[in-house]
Amino acid sequence: MSTTWYECKVKYRKTDETGGQKITTEPYLVDALSYTEAESRINEEMSAYISEEFKITNIKVANYAEIHPFENADRWFRSKVSLLAYDEESGKERKTNMYLLVQANDVKEAYDNTISVMKGTMGDYTVPAISESPIMDVFPYFSGEEGELAQLERFNALKASKPEVAAEIEDHMEFETAPEEEAVV
Repeated sequence: MSTTWYECKVKYRKTDETGGQKITTEPYLVDALSYTEAESRINEEMSAYISEEFKITNIKVANYAEIHPFENADRWFRSKVSLLAYDEESGKERKTNMYLLVQANDVKEAYDNTISVMKGTMGDYTVPAISESPIMDVFPYFSGEEGELAQLERFNALKASKPEVAAEIEDHMEFETAPEEEAVV
């Protein structure tokens, strides 16, 4: 099952270390089936963290092939991975880029985590770039913990639900047809 991640920007009043308040906009990542569900989920998730009002300023599909959280890490890094393939017809080497979101404490650890994630890859690859992501937190649909059975069932119900297709309506109305003009011979 492919996962669609939505980047949601949330604007709210944040209290800093000195006790002063300032308005800030922070991006979060949400796993959802649609923009509407992404908005609903980010509202649900953020209301647990923010007691005052907040505003969702932007929702867009995030360009991440995979998300990899790691223990004891607090920042997210965007790793660009280039998969190398040899095109036999043209005789040239092709690169296909994909982006991974990897959790780590610094760039070196992000590189090590990216390499450990890619360890089982059959083909050749390179890691040309790693940069710190502005993503503050990631909200997957399931974190794998027990007690999320109800959420799993809700997800499966959403995935299985399809919009009802109206039965084909037969048109029983009769129209008078214009008499065909007789062809002159």
